[in-house]
Amino acid sequence: MKKEYTLSQIDEIAKAILAASKHKIIAFHGEMGVGKTTLIKVLAKQLGVNELTNSPTFSIVNEYHTPSHILYHFDCYRMEDEVEAYDIGIEDYLYSDAWCFIEWPEKIENLLPDEITQVNITKINEHLRSIHLKN
Repeated sequence: MKKEYTLSQIDEIAKAILAASKHKIIAFHGEMGVGKTTLIKVLAKQLGVNELTNSPTFSIVNEYHTPSHILYHFDCYRMEDEVEAYDIGIEDYLYSDAWCFIEWPEKIENLLPDEITQVNITKINEHLRSIHLKN
C-alpha cells in the first residue's frame, strides 16, 4: 500500500493501515518529526484506546488496554543497543499476540520477528506525507 495524506486524512490512513496489516507488530520508520507518534495515537484510538496516549520516549514502552486488545507502543530512539531491549523483556511483548507499534525499529531490528508489517513515512512538504506499507 502506498498513499499520500494530510493531517486531515489521518483517520482514513489509520483505518487503511489496520485493514492492510497482516501482522499485529507494526514497525514505523521515518525521520524525526514526520508524524509517527501522531499516526500511532490515531491507530490506538481506532483500536479502542480511550485513555490519553503519549510517546514513550523516556519510558521506552507504554501499555494500553481496551476490552478486546492490549497495545504496546515502543519508542526505541534512546536505546543505545539491543541489550536494553532485552532488559525490558522485549521478547515477551513481541510474542504476546498483542498489538505492538514500534518507533525507531532499526535500533532493535535483529530482535524483530520476520512476520511484521513495515510502515515507512516520508515528509513530502509541511502538510503532505507519503506512507508505504509492506507486509
